[in-house]
Amino acid sequence: MNANLNGVGMTSPRTRERMIERLRQQGIRNEAVLTAMNEVPRHIFVAEALAHRAYEDTPLPIGCKQTISSPYIVARMIEMLLEGRASLGRTLEIGTGCGYQAAILGRLTREIYSVERIARLLEKARSALAILPELRHIRLRHADGSLGLSTVAPFDSIIVAAAATEVPPSLCAQLAPDGILVLPVGGNEQYLYRIRRTAQGFMEESLDAVRFVPLLAGLEK
Repeated sequence: MNANLNGVGMTSPRTRERMIERLRQQGIRNEAVLTAMNEVPRHIFVAEALAHRAYEDTPLPIGCKQTISSPYIVARMIEMLLEGRASLGRTLEIGTGCGYQAAILGRLTREIYSVERIARLLEKARSALAILPELRHIRLRHADGSLGLSTVAPFDSIIVAAAATEVPPSLCAQLAPDGILVLPVGGNEQYLYRIRRTAQGFMEESLDAVRFVPLLAGLEK
């Protein structure tokens, strides 16, 4: 991981500001999300050889056949979680990956758990997040994300960084009243879904077309 927080050239604060300007042009409107993304140096979450591409609107490989999502997708999913609400509240992230999305979420809530099934990725994320001492409240777990994290449920917000073939009932069950789950669903064709838990039951919306790695069960070293 690249530990130069300020960055230079293609990792400079000005390059990050251009990313924020582009996100606005792409339709991201939530200022809290944009501010959080402007404060988190994305380049420290990718390999040094890829740091010059960190602020491009593209996914990048992070090892173990996984990717860091594009800035737009991260912003869009978190904006979907926040829509109509003042706070994320207690939050669960499924798929820590390199830790970048957890860092954004950690600037928007003080109660966050992030689970990753691949131990090597989790340790990389832990190292990157350790560079940002203001994010020490993020609780990382090596766990099967397809099962959620029932020991500390319920959650006001759940966000999933891998595509399920269907909406997992286990995650819906871990939503608090009025809680929101955002995740990609599908196989060859995937869409972002937003599920709200209401007094009348679960309300489901299918929104943007996306492309994610599949949500897998079990643990890896």
